[in-house]
Amino acid sequence: MRIGTPSGVVEPENDVDSRKEIILFAASAGSRYKEHMSGPTIAQKSPIVQKVDPGTYYWCACGKSKSQPFCDGSHKCTGFAPVKTEITEARTVAWCGCKHTSNPCFCDGSHSKL
Repeated sequence: MRIGTPSGVVEPENDVDSRKEIILFAASAGSRYKEHMSGPTIAQKSPIVQKVDPGTYYWCACGKSKSQPFCDGSHKCTGFAPVKTEITEARTVAWCGCKHTSNPCFCDGSHSKL
């Protein structure tokens, strides 16, 4: 059996070092998966309150964006995706900053339980 690892394709049945590399590679992939499964990064433990104009907004769901509360593409390879939201009239919005809201994209007070 041939298996792909960071250093290339190996045949683990014949190579003890390659088997160790595969185990380490699998463990590394597992830790990245667990990081995603544990939830998004908490950008801040309070809402982000802003006056917004009508338009389409892409709320950051991963918490890694440097342009909070909006997506800047930092979610790549995280398993998260931005949430598209249409604002139909000018108003003040309380965007969720903790990323744990049950009402994406808006604050529902979930930050008080973190």
